[in-house]
Amino acid sequence: MSQQAHQPQAAPTARRGGAVWALVITSVAGFMAALDNLVVTTALPSIRDDLGGALHDLEWTVSAYTLTFAVLLMTGAALGDRFGRRRLFLTGLTIFTGASAAAALAPGIDSLIAARAVQGVGAAIMMPLTLTLLTAAVPVARRGMAYGIWGAVNGLAVASGPLIGGSLTEHISWQWIFWLNVPLGVALLPLARLRLAESHGTGARLDIPGTLLASGGLFGIVYGLVRGPSDGWTDSVVLLALFAGAALLAAFVLYSTRAKNPMLPMRLFRSRAFSGINAASLLMFLGMFGSIFLLSQYMQGVLGYSPTEAGLRMLPWTGMPMLVAPIAGILSDRIGGRPVVATGLFFQAAGLAYMASVVTVDASYAAQLPGLILSGIGMALFFAPASNLVMSSVLPKEQGIASGANNALREVGGALGIAVMASIFSSQGGYDSGQSFVDGLRPALVTGAAVVALAGVAALLIPSRKRVVVAEAPDETRALETVGG
Repeated sequence: MSQQAHQPQAAPTARRGGAVWALVITSVAGFMAALDNLVVTTALPSIRDDLGGALHDLEWTVSAYTLTFAVLLMTGAALGDRFGRRRLFLTGLTIFTGASAAAALAPGIDSLIAARAVQGVGAAIMMPLTLTLLTAAVPVARRGMAYGIWGAVNGLAVASGPLIGGSLTEHISWQWIFWLNVPLGVALLPLARLRLAESHGTGARLDIPGTLLASGGLFGIVYGLVRGPSDGWTDSVVLLALFAGAALLAAFVLYSTRAKNPMLPMRLFRSRAFSGINAASLLMFLGMFGSIFLLSQYMQGVLGYSPTEAGLRMLPWTGMPMLVAPIAGILSDRIGGRPVVATGLFFQAAGLAYMASVVTVDASYAAQLPGLILSGIGMALFFAPASNLVMSSVLPKEQGIASGANNALREVGGALGIAVMASIFSSQGGYDSGQSFVDGLRPALVTGAAVVALAGVAALLIPSRKRVVVAEAPDETRALETVGG
């Protein structure tokens, strides 16, 4: 296995179809996984009408996916490095597609929640491997553009989840938010088998203690963040989950600094590029997820738009990555990723701050439009160069776990963002009236803007474009190829 892990991957990649096929397959798979984060939110009333269930049950149709997805991302990446990235990608895609069909066919709320949890397992296995497989297939000089397209598709999925879910529910049925994945998954499986090259990581044995500590810690943190807004932050189970999760993650860090072959080598965080982009990613998703979560409700609950109408009006934000992200990727290849990422984050922060200044119970769409455009450009400038910075800040054999760690931090950031924004919103306002909603929305958006601006500061700490030296072992170093910092 170890010998196989170190074999060059360029030849099999070219034979199987190369960069274009890898980009198509990984982008569509990433779209499916990212979409299911928020696609259910606007369908909850229809699901309740059909399947029944209390508010607590409905929340779990969203939370079950988020929980398993966030918890198992690093585990999925580690399994791919050990047993083959293409093989595990196919496994994850099969699980995700089958669970999507099970969700669409669910006869009751409990079976729907179970299917959503299994969906999250499949997504956690395949999502971090999409970026690793894409990196292996694309030449270094073209990775910025490839990451740009990949990032645009994933960004569109995250931001358009409420629109797609609302439109399918409104015009067909809520089951179609899950049926949508099935033909896509069935089509991707043979393509991935035939067109993607197999690759491995270090070939080291799977780090069982590290996997258990990381998974347990992430479970506690994400469970506490998911349940906190509804159960209360002083609830004994929420507090226990948060404290236990923090303790397990601390133990994971301590263990990983001493283990011979840890799942996530802590030395990676000695790199300012790796630490900076991961900090920026966590903060970006914290501010963005929470803001989209509340703004989509504002457009429907306060301004009176239908889910489809609200989604269409969000297009200057949600659709912008499709136009700008490929350009951002090309720019990152030419001038480096740090200035593009930082600029995008400051644009995103400015857009959220502007939205906070104009939201009222009867705000016109024209008044909101500049904020939506700024936010869209900012999100588009972030996604592609951020992926490039993550993958180029580590050795090729460590790119799988680097992708898994970055995706896990993004998911924790998203869960934290919704929890923090919901808490700020409920402390300053509520759902009693349009004015009450706006009173809670404004400080939440201001907080989101401040957090994303802090992400921009973190991005500026990434080293400028140069050759970065990463320790491959305590007694040896290896220079990576130029980082787009």
